[in-house]
Amino acid sequence: MKSGSRIKLFLVDDDAVFLKLLKIEFLQHADFEIETYATGELCVAHLSHNPDIIILDYYLDGIDKNAANGIETLDKIKSYRADIPVIMLSQQDKIDVAVTCMHHQAYDYVVKSETAFLRLQKIITGIFSYQKMEKELNWYMERM
Repeated sequence: MKSGSRIKLFLVDDDAVFLKLLKIEFLQHADFEIETYATGELCVAHLSHNPDIIILDYYLDGIDKNAANGIETLDKIKSYRADIPVIMLSQQDKIDVAVTCMHHQAYDYVVKSETAFLRLQKIITGIFSYQKMEKELNWYMERM
């Protein structure tokens, strides 16, 4: 997917078991550099590590009821660096939740299910294919 170096992926979820399973899935299927965080605050505090992609849970109040939720965290990520693709992940299978995420500049929205990992893989592949095409187009345009 990304040439030269490994893709740095932030996984942010307050469900420790799901977070561990997701990390294992990604490590088994590709050469990612993964950082995991149980709260949005921890994720934001480590944005200087320059993630390529962030997968962010919609609800993040399982550990601390006063923790920032996924939308608040998404807004902070986007104000830090707007070009980081953030994929929202949630149990919520409601269109209004997905639309809210997209209004806050999420790259995509995935419902936690048996096929969530496959969907995430396809989205990540698409992100890097698009970025590669964009770089090639820019290179070509500069030479015209």
